[in-house]
Amino acid sequence: MKEKISILLVLMFGSLLLTTCTEQSEQAAGQTTPSLVELVKQGKSEIFTVPFYRYETNTKPLPIGVFDSGIGGLTVLAAILELDVFNNLTHEPVPDGRPDFENERFVYLGDQANMPYGNYPSEQKVGFLRELIIKDVVFLLGSRYWPSADSPKPHHDKPPVKAIVIACNTATAYGLETVRDALKQWDLTVHLVGVVEAGADGAIQTINEPGKRGTVAVLATVGTCKSQGYVRAIKKSASQAGIEPPAVIQQGCLGLAGAIEGDPSYITSPEAAAAADYHGPAVDNKEAPIEPSLFAQYNFETNGFLGNLDSPLTWRLNSVENYIRYHTTSLVERYRQRGGSEPISTVILGCTHFPYQMERIANSFGRLRNFRKSDGSEPYKNLILEQLSFIDPAALTATQLYEALADAKLLIDKTDESILTTDEFYISVPNASLTGPRLAANGGFTYEYKYGRFPGNFAVEYVKRVPMSSANLSDTVRHSIKTAMPEVWKRLVTFSHKSPRTKDLPNSARMQ
Repeated sequence: MKEKISILLVLMFGSLLLTTCTEQSEQAAGQTTPSLVELVKQGKSEIFTVPFYRYETNTKPLPIGVFDSGIGGLTVLAAILELDVFNNLTHEPVPDGRPDFENERFVYLGDQANMPYGNYPSEQKVGFLRELIIKDVVFLLGSRYWPSADSPKPHHDKPPVKAIVIACNTATAYGLETVRDALKQWDLTVHLVGVVEAGADGAIQTINEPGKRGTVAVLATVGTCKSQGYVRAIKKSASQAGIEPPAVIQQGCLGLAGAIEGDPSYITSPEAAAAADYHGPAVDNKEAPIEPSLFAQYNFETNGFLGNLDSPLTWRLNSVENYIRYHTTSLVERYRQRGGSEPISTVILGCTHFPYQMERIANSFGRLRNFRKSDGSEPYKNLILEQLSFIDPAALTATQLYEALADAKLLIDKTDESILTTDEFYISVPNASLTGPRLAANGGFTYEYKYGRFPGNFAVEYVKRVPMSSANLSDTVRHSIKTAMPEVWKRLVTFSHKSPRTKDLPNSARMQ
């Protein structure tokens, strides 16, 4: 294996850490995370702090923390809020008609400014990704937040959490063990749950059903697929179930999560679409090439497709629907080319953004199954089961969380009092006060700046974590939450109007 030279230069507090993109340099870059962990442990940072004394007393009244690289993790929170698998009094696995977490409160963080996490591995920034994950954890454990993007100083009255759910597949795949190690170094008994293992368990349960044995397809971010996290977890789950592991195929859905959240690097207005900031699938994109020979199979919708049909190099995707058609076609065609025989029976939605689009994804697989070429052949008919099973890891994650807290006797019942009266929702926004960040037209980081940063610069606060509001969630995102996750929306509106953390928000920024 050809080795490259790795250069690692660490200058603490205000300097950059430079690294190259080999396995050795990624491993070295990952070593910056323990230095952040040590910094937190020693209490030497004003930005990244944890009130360790708070964990020396009863943590039962504390809320539960949930974080994701954006708003996609709200689907996991929704599953937690809707869970009714247990008897709330006896904790036996028998539904009792009451939400299992009915007395709990939650603190949610969406690291929107730094999303999507799935692109950091492909940009050779695994070390920086792990650092972002630790920063998310420190935020949930800590008390520091900014009342708004333009606040002159942060506040320090956010409560810590007793458990953390990593609602991001990429963060789980790359950061679960890193977070476990950090909690151990900090000597904190904070319960930790990730979504990847839950999704793998769900897939194995499904293919164990009569008539469901087949190939498992994983739709996830590029980073999650590169980690092989689902492949390992499925193999482990199958072994525990005493069955032969199924074949697993993966599609790193470059740009889909970003398109769902309206990231201009992947989806934008026609007027701006020709800008160099587009990083989605294209004929000349080595990570996600559009194959002109598959144009009929893609069957792109015209109002989400930009460029000259006679000039493939100009082709750009500009709708969530077309991203889905591109990635499902790429997955199934690659499976066909490698001689796949067992039909795809189960699809894991391995990114928290994808359950929003489950119907579109199912329709795209159905369209491919029925696709007929001009010669009358149907190349995908036998490669896709007519009735696919879709796995959303969220519900299984919720179940694991309940079991962990019930075993530790940390679930709040009616006789206990929570430290919070409302749930709390936060989102990261670029710190516009910094002189270095280069911002895109929509106020977010440019692609080059976002993925050009290096770990180790702990004196810089790249983002501000602020309460979610109408000022930092688009109309489309708010509509999606309101229609697809009504319980989450209700709690978000309550937080926006009644939480002491949002008292400085103008009425125009409150959720309506």
